[in-house]
Amino acid sequence: MVSETWCALLRGAHCRPLQSIAAGVVPQQWKAAVITPVPKVSQPSQPSDVRPISITPIMSRVLEKYVVRSYIYLALQDPPAGLDFRDQFAFRPSGSTTAALISLIHTVLSLLGTNEYVRVIALDFSKAFDTVRHSELFDKLAKMNLPDAVYNWIQDFYSDRTHCTRYGGDISQLASILASVVQGSGLGPASFVVTTADLQPVHSGNSILKYADDTYLIVPAANEITCNSELVHVYDWAAANNLRLNCTKIKELVFCSRGLRGRPVQPLPPCHGIERVKSRSVLGVVVNDRMTAADHVSHLLTACSRQLYALRVLRANGLLRESLCDVARATVISRLTYCSPAWSGLCSAADRARLYAVLRRCRRLGYLDDTDVVSLDELFLSADDKLIKKIAHNPAHVLQPLIPDRPPSSYDFRPRTHDKLLLNKTSYLNERDFLIRMLYKDSY
Repeated sequence: MVSETWCALLRGAHCRPLQSIAAGVVPQQWKAAVITPVPKVSQPSQPSDVRPISITPIMSRVLEKYVVRSYIYLALQDPPAGLDFRDQFAFRPSGSTTAALISLIHTVLSLLGTNEYVRVIALDFSKAFDTVRHSELFDKLAKMNLPDAVYNWIQDFYSDRTHCTRYGGDISQLASILASVVQGSGLGPASFVVTTADLQPVHSGNSILKYADDTYLIVPAANEITCNSELVHVYDWAAANNLRLNCTKIKELVFCSRGLRGRPVQPLPPCHGIERVKSRSVLGVVVNDRMTAADHVSHLLTACSRQLYALRVLRANGLLRESLCDVARATVISRLTYCSPAWSGLCSAADRARLYAVLRRCRRLGYLDDTDVVSLDELFLSADDKLIKKIAHNPAHVLQPLIPDRPPSSYDFRPRTHDKLLLNKTSYLNERDFLIRMLYKDSY
């Protein structure tokens, strides 16, 4: 709300900060940032355990967000040749972790209908935001449909920057920045999206999905021989953009179809140096190679148990019941519904019973009042309906490419609540998939 208010003021007739954009010049005072280390783990022991978040001037961030919303977001909708933003689900309008997971699961389930197995390789870039080469970023920005003044302003924004570090009450000396998109800035996330826009698969039939620097390479069994060449291409792209792959964190999941008489198909061994795992956390959701939600439900139960203990401590220290209910909604309910449209269809009856027990326990202990929804199915259906309405009313939604429009026809045997083409159901692409559930639903 504050940013929107400032952006409105910047557009006002009596405000002059927009002259900075028109001149393509960023005030030198805005180019100095103070880095505050933010721990990535509970007990950091080395520099790699913290994120270097830059605290930049407020007026700079306001103007950066204005540039992103008014110019870069519009340019993302009409990308030039060689740049593609459809596989990026972060730092763009309507993008979210939920949309990224829905796309990943839908892609895997679709490929399993015609392939014996599908390999998903989770790639990890080390310090991706801090090592982006500016020259490569400027080359890609120059191809986009941006006004010259805006391009010049962005180029000047990344030039001659300095930063210092504040830690334990001490502040270091200023040092020059020769790379990075400045974590903590308003322009940095959108700049990283532009940086990764030309990372595309080199072989037809393979896919790459991205959420910021979390990148997933999807290779079906039919393209098995292309796996190594795809990885080489990713390594080459990373080197050209001054990024480095963390080989120790690259993992592979293999989703197998059922072969003759229900026996699982045996895929080829993993690529050299890549560990094959049975399950992995993908954007906060635990995905296993059986494409079920059992592992994620176990993870949720553990997390909710910790939160219930915290609620008990708060109540013992005198927190009022109304406030306890607010905390329960913000913690337990939010955790249960996080990305639920993507994974709720993978839940078995036993999984749902385990999750519903958490809600019953919250109600019994007085952490949820009578007006709260305590039915797990209602929570999941509400989340599904909210998301599909956003997709239906936004032609530019990131999930729109997965549900193409229905071709025009001269006849219509029954009325529909949407104009999308119904996806063919298969043994894999069924009600477990969010898009199938919503497209075949009577209304949304």
